[in-house]
Amino acid sequence: MTETDFVSLKEAAAVLGISVRHARRLVNSGSLTQVARGVLVRDSVDRYLMSQRQGRTRSWAEHTAWGAIAILSGGDADWLGPTQTSRVRSTLRDLVDPNELISRVRDRAQVQTFTAHRAAVPRLRAIVLRPAMNALGIVDSGEDQVDGYIAAQELDNAIRTLGLRVEPAGDITLRVTDFDFDQVRKLVSTSVVVAALDAATALDPRIRGAGRRALAEALEAYR
Repeated sequence: MTETDFVSLKEAAAVLGISVRHARRLVNSGSLTQVARGVLVRDSVDRYLMSQRQGRTRSWAEHTAWGAIAILSGGDADWLGPTQTSRVRSTLRDLVDPNELISRVRDRAQVQTFTAHRAAVPRLRAIVLRPAMNALGIVDSGEDQVDGYIAAQELDNAIRTLGLRVEPAGDITLRVTDFDFDQVRKLVSTSVVVAALDAATALDPRIRGAGRRALAEALEAYR
């Protein structure tokens, strides 16, 4: 990596339109990747910027975000109470801009990137949940790349046994979630909404466009 792959905490805050203190909180929460004190990975800033609207839309809590995905996918969110379910349904009906949905559900998982020996990749692919990107017309990213969901309690074991190394520009993207993984498994395997959300924050503009178009269609169909 070169110097252009990194930005200072102050520069990141300026790009995101937030205070340095807020940017530091994002680093502490894992939303932005820091490689040294006050030095952040530019890709992590770009990804975070893609995940939210230009405004200040508040994100839903993790369990609410997954509930919204379930509802938008045509299912139920039994883990949400009746009042909360009603509020989520009402919000989804009012959404027109897919960017706002992206912002609302961005805390469904924390994105971390790694690299690993090529021999470990097939084993990793067997334990992470990978959305069906082909439903969006997006071909598999390649045998050496992985992008999928993993339970938070399984992350340390995967890092240790598969020799994963933190690498901001790595080919392994793990979306780490504390939510009920059985529910996550069901949604990732059946819902095009999950695939669209992941695609909608990709750095590749073609993939990002495909994801946002799919989200716009899902919102229109729900209304």
